[in-house]
Amino acid sequence: MLPLSTQTLTFLADLLRAHLKTIGSRWRKLPAGKIATIVLAVLRHDQRLADMAGANNVSASTVRRWMLETVELLAARAPRLDRALKKIAKAGGEVVLLDGTLIRTRRRTGADNRRNYSGKHKAHGLLVVALTDTRGNLLWVSAVRPGRASEITTARHNRLTARLRKAGLGAIADLGFVGLDDDDDNPVIITGRKATRGRPLTPAQKQVNRLISAERAPVEHGFATLKAWRILTKLRLDAIHVTKLLRALMVLAITEHTR
Repeated sequence: MLPLSTQTLTFLADLLRAHLKTIGSRWRKLPAGKIATIVLAVLRHDQRLADMAGANNVSASTVRRWMLETVELLAARAPRLDRALKKIAKAGGEVVLLDGTLIRTRRRTGADNRRNYSGKHKAHGLLVVALTDTRGNLLWVSAVRPGRASEITTARHNRLTARLRKAGLGAIADLGFVGLDDDDDNPVIITGRKATRGRPLTPAQKQVNRLISAERAPVEHGFATLKAWRILTKLRLDAIHVTKLLRALMVLAITEHTR
């Protein structure tokens, strides 16, 4: 049983039918609706490819090929950063929510072992930064970075501050993004205050931090809808496919959970 709406299944099946018509593929082992169901089962429940293949009288390599093909189609529909920000600004929005998370992966061998190890999380993974609206709906996810990278470095790599300022929007973020915006006169990144060893926070500053945390809480709902796809529990894909996978899952999460 798939805990997904009929709308999501229909959306993916129609997308596959349109793709097959475009490439002139007149025959597949299974119809588009069945292929969509198999791919959703793999993505949602992290079902083993061999199990799905044996139950449907196809090979595991065929199921993998269907999954990668579907991920490619979905990722192409993911909104790009500038377009997502323009859409929010055009709708009258003023702020977005910014946060990062670690997508767990297997421990790698060789040089990739240290690159993907996050000292903050004490685990191997890939870092991704995302934007949501004030209700927690996903707007954009960045390309993945090695787990050793920091959230603020990933945000700078995507020039988030300049793009937010260009769109006329602000962003609310956690303490991991303190220092991202160096324009004190016209800041677009709103964060709390960090305590230092010689300068503890005042009661007023602590209250401000609590208010900011309450305002940015919906961003966690956005990540929750993304991580509900259990294929992200511990990725076994090559890193080159992970960015496309995340963007594909974002499209499915938007279809399933738009508030």
